[in-house]
Amino acid sequence: MSEVICIANQKGGVGKTTTAINLAVALASFDFETLVIDFDPQGNATSGLGIEVKNGIKTIYDAISETVKIEDAIMQTSIEWLDILPTDHNLAGAEIELVSEFSRESVLKKTIEPIRNMYKFIIIDCPPSLGLLTVNALNSSNSIIVPVQCEYYAMEGLAYFTSTVEKIKQALNPELKLDGAVITMFDSRINLANQVLEEIRKFYGERLYKTVIPRNIRLAESPSFGQPIFIYDPTSRGAKAYKNLAVEFLSRRGLSADDYSKSEISMTDEFLMD
Repeated sequence: MSEVICIANQKGGVGKTTTAINLAVALASFDFETLVIDFDPQGNATSGLGIEVKNGIKTIYDAISETVKIEDAIMQTSIEWLDILPTDHNLAGAEIELVSEFSRESVLKKTIEPIRNMYKFIIIDCPPSLGLLTVNALNSSNSIIVPVQCEYYAMEGLAYFTSTVEKIKQALNPELKLDGAVITMFDSRINLANQVLEEIRKFYGERLYKTVIPRNIRLAESPSFGQPIFIYDPTSRGAKAYKNLAVEFLSRRGLSADDYSKSEISMTDEFLMD
C-alpha cells in the first residue's frame, strides 16, 4: 500500500502547492511511482504540472462524485513515474455537496482505496482552509507535511491547526501522524524571518525538516510556465533545496538516497517521458 502524504496548512500563500509539486517530481525522479491529487479547487497543482483541464477531461471531482472510476480520471504528466488526479472549479461545490453525504469525512478515503496499491507515494495538495475538503484529505492520509512561511502571522493558527489534526486522529484516522514542517520562502537577510524560524523550531522540534526552502524568483516563476522547478531551472537554489528535501523525506522512511547524494542528478530531459 502507498503512503498518502497530505500537504496542508490553513494559511494560504505558504508554498503548499509548490512543495507538493516539486516533492512529487523529486520522488518520481528516484523511480518511485508517485501520484499528485489536486484537492484544491484553485487547481494550481494541475496547471503547475502543465495539465490543461478542458471539456471532457475527468477530474477528482468526477471521481468523488462517482460519475467515473478513479482510474479513468488519472492522467500522466510529462514526468516519468508521476501521475496526477487533476481538478477544476467544480470541486469548489463539492464541500457543499458533501455535507449531506453519509460518512462525509471519508468520501476521498473511499474513493482512492482502489488505487492505493498502484503507487509508492500519493501526495495530496490541500486547499488553504480547514473545511470539509481538507478534513477528507487528512482522513485519507498517513502523514502530514506542513509548509510554514517565516513571517509574523506564520505562528498564528499553528496551535489550532495542530489541535484540529489531533482531533481528526482521535475521531477518524488513528494512523495519521505529523511527519513534519518545512520552512518555505525563507530569506535569511530579514531579522524577523530568523526570529520566526527559531520559534518554529521550538514549536516542532525534531519534526521540523532541516532543509529550508529559500525565497527564490525561479521557484515563483515556474508555475506560470506549467513546469516544476526541476524542468524550469534545475540549477536554481529552489531546485537544489527541493532535491535536498526529497532526500531528507526518503531518509525519514529508511529509504536510501546514497546514489543521489553522491552525484549531481540533473532532473531535466532524462526524467521526461518519450
